[in-house]
Amino acid sequence: MSSIRILIAASAAAALAVAGCSSSKSTSSAITSAPSVSATTAPSVSAPAATGSTLFVTGSVPAVSGAADMSKEPMIAAGGSNPPSVLTGKDLVVGTGTTAGPNDTVQVQYVGSLYSTGKVFDASWTDNGPATFPLSGVVPGFKDAIVGMKVGGRREIVIPPADGYGAAGSPPAIPPDATLVFVIDLLAIQ
Repeated sequence: MSSIRILIAASAAAALAVAGCSSSKSTSSAITSAPSVSATTAPSVSAPAATGSTLFVTGSVPAVSGAADMSKEPMIAAGGSNPPSVLTGKDLVVGTGTTAGPNDTVQVQYVGSLYSTGKVFDASWTDNGPATFPLSGVVPGFKDAIVGMKVGGRREIVIPPADGYGAAGSPPAIPPDATLVFVIDLLAIQ
């Protein structure tokens, strides 16, 4: 099963679990409740610039080979020793089409890798081609990476565990507390 499908299924399961709770306290993770990150542990990065999104911060992300060639699968290098503790990203190619909103259904081409090693755990390029799904059905980090993006764009995003699979991971491909890197091409909004 592709990771995007796992993201959608895990998000749906978490939503059902949260809906069944009697507490009115909300959680920032769709998968598990993770410890909150204090402002003192967050990296010092600038506010979003050309991304058009306020849902992640711009900052240092792993190198990407073929970053601007949207006709080919990008290759993501391993990250550094200290992954960001907040959702971090940047536009590799700024799109010119319609801007994605939080309730849209999108069609994307993507590749996902582990920050620590650069090992690809899922890619639509090698699976069944572009994936189409509602943004309301994926984990927060993946959704927030796409919101504010324009059709025709390519964005790299680093998703910390709290906004991805959390302490549970998604074995065997994604270990517990894994920081993930995605390069996402927004092809269409439906």
